[in-house]
Parts: sequence; C-alpha cells; structure tokens
Amino acid sequence: MKNTFKSKLVVCLLSLFLPGTGLHWLYLKGKSSPWFYLQFIGLLFGVWGWFELALTEKESFLGWFAAALGEISILASWLTTLALGLRPDDRFDAQFNVGQTKKNQSGWLIIICMIIALMVGAFVLMSGLAIAFEQYFIGQVEAAKEISQ
Repeated sequence: MKNTFKSKLVVCLLSLFLPGTGLHWLYLKGKSSPWFYLQFIGLLFGVWGWFELALTEKESFLGWFAAALGEISILASWLTTLALGLRPDDRFDAQFNVGQTKKNQSGWLIIICMIIALMVGAFVLMSGLAIAFEQYFIGQVEAAKEISQ
C-alpha cells in the first residue's frame, strides 16, 4: 500500500459518522487491518439481529446476541474516536504517517468530534442497557405469573 498522509480529523469523522463500518481502520491501515473486518461483520450481525428480534417479537436469544454484537461494533467505533483523537499528534504521526513531511495539527474540530462521540456513545450504551434490563425483568415477571397460576 502506498504510504500516504493520514489525517487524524478524517479518522475521527469516519469513526464518528460511520460507526461500526470499520472504515476508519480501512483508511488508516488498508485492507490488511483485521479490525476493519471484525467491525464490519459485527455491524452486519447487529443488523440481522434487529430483524430477527422484530420477526420473533424479541424472543430470539440469537437475535439478542447478534444485536449486542452490532452495538459493540458501533460503540467500539466511538471509543476509537476518543482514543485516536486524544492521542498526541506526534505519536499519531509516528504510527500512521511514517516518513511523511506533513504533520497533523489537532484543532477544535477534533475536540468537537470527541465530544459528540462521548455524548452519543454514552446515550447509546445507557439506552442499550436499559432495554436489555427491561426485557430481562419483563421475562422474569411473566415467568413468575406462570408459576403462580
């Protein structure tokens, strides 16, 4: 792969606005990155899981597991936004821009990307946990009703 300049802002934007696709890893490391494939497959499982849950009225354990994989893939993208955005420019350039004369200079856009990733990621994580616990407790109440009758 040709050694081209990798912008920290582009990486943060890709991982923020296209979460779960792994395109930020494809941009950074090319087709040889295993994280690109893992995140993309996780996202595909998540999409399938949502459809499976819709068809089975939230009764499919496999659907819940696949949806959780999709959520993990999306949350990993937003975590990557934070990890790479907070990395010092010199360290980022030393890892991804070896031999380049052009250097990254972080600015407010990267800070704004990280703030959005933190807000949205925390909201999605808390929402996912709330839905999972709600479904668990609904199942427990229904099981208790069956036992009492």
